[in-house]
Amino acid sequence: MAEAYIIDAVRTPRSIGKVGKGALSHMHPQHLAATVLKALKDRNDLNTADVDDIIWGCSAQAGLQGGDMGRMAALDAGFDIKASGVTLDRFCGSGITATSLAAAQVMSGMEDLVIAGGTEMMSHVMDYGAKVRAAGVAAAGGLGTGNARLQARHPQSNQGVAADAIATIEGISRADLEAFGVESQRRAAVAIREGRFDKSVVPVLDDDGNVVLDHEEYPRPETTAETLAGMKPAFEMFGAMPSAKDGPTFNQLINQKYPDVKIEHVHHVGTSSGVVDGAAALLLASKDYADKHGLKPRARIVATANIGDCPTLMLNAPVPAAKKVLEKAGLTKDQIDVWEINEAFAVVAEKFIRDLDLDRAKVNPNGGSIALGHPIGATGAVLIGTALDELERTGGRYGLITMCAAGGMAPAIIIERV
Repeated sequence: MAEAYIIDAVRTPRSIGKVGKGALSHMHPQHLAATVLKALKDRNDLNTADVDDIIWGCSAQAGLQGGDMGRMAALDAGFDIKASGVTLDRFCGSGITATSLAAAQVMSGMEDLVIAGGTEMMSHVMDYGAKVRAAGVAAAGGLGTGNARLQARHPQSNQGVAADAIATIEGISRADLEAFGVESQRRAAVAIREGRFDKSVVPVLDDDGNVVLDHEEYPRPETTAETLAGMKPAFEMFGAMPSAKDGPTFNQLINQKYPDVKIEHVHHVGTSSGVVDGAAALLLASKDYADKHGLKPRARIVATANIGDCPTLMLNAPVPAAKKVLEKAGLTKDQIDVWEINEAFAVVAEKFIRDLDLDRAKVNPNGGSIALGHPIGATGAVLIGTALDELERTGGRYGLITMCAAGGMAPAIIIERV
């Protein structure tokens, strides 16, 4: 089997995902995707006619994010019309899945040069969803949880309520979750101050070439344990809210599967991933193509895996996904130098560390989505690039990246620095 090499990794800064508040919120999602695609082209002097495919992740494919963003963004970026594109949705796991599929195409010998990545304009997603609800129309691109037969078989609640249920079941305290949130902010502040993201972050320009955003917009480095302790739980009101007209509440959906759990609502904005806009992309190539065109590999794809877990608790699949991909790679957890587990909620990462008994210093060493934000379809590609940058900075060899996804899923990938 051929090797699949990562040649380059780029991403935009992440902008607050609220219309009128975030610096990127007025832009078209394709513009963000085109920004990172153009950066890969320019930084690597690509002949874009050689790009066999662009595999793109986008979770909420509705409104401005509808259509095949992978193809349309490539055209917007000035790529040759021969560069085809496809867009997929594995909810939060879309960016890792796009990369895994791109790697599989290269490793199988079917393609030689593939770009993987993703985009999510959460400002548009939130605004579009609000307008659709106001119009009284069922929102496109939802989780499919309105299917009564599916809900009866696999009740699926609000993700924040599920996070609170997991914390309750696992006995993980609010104080421990808030300590994790504070540490995420601290690590992100150090990483930004020391320029650890500078190699990957590319500025977003408008059509006239003016800089719209060139720095992370979401972090709150002033966060303290005291400020988080004073915040009200964000998902308590969702827990008591009907999941559908005349339907059970979101808490009751959890209790249909776990009747003995009295959910303690503990997560809030300081212990949940940030709502942001952003895009990221990775350039993958075969050894033959890289050698012939003078492209220097930075890492190789070692193994990929996907797994499902309980759809009701929804967020617990990363641990079995990590175990599965380690087994596929023939590696042990002690051989992993950098772990990137998406901080969808603090409990996801905290449980991951505890279950696998990991060295905390190796897990999200530059902070995570609590501090930096989670642009859903892009985050997987962001985390792969972040892990690669950290391996290069520290001289590490292996990085493992995984994340929970709606429906109780998790993709995982292991990369090796070369």
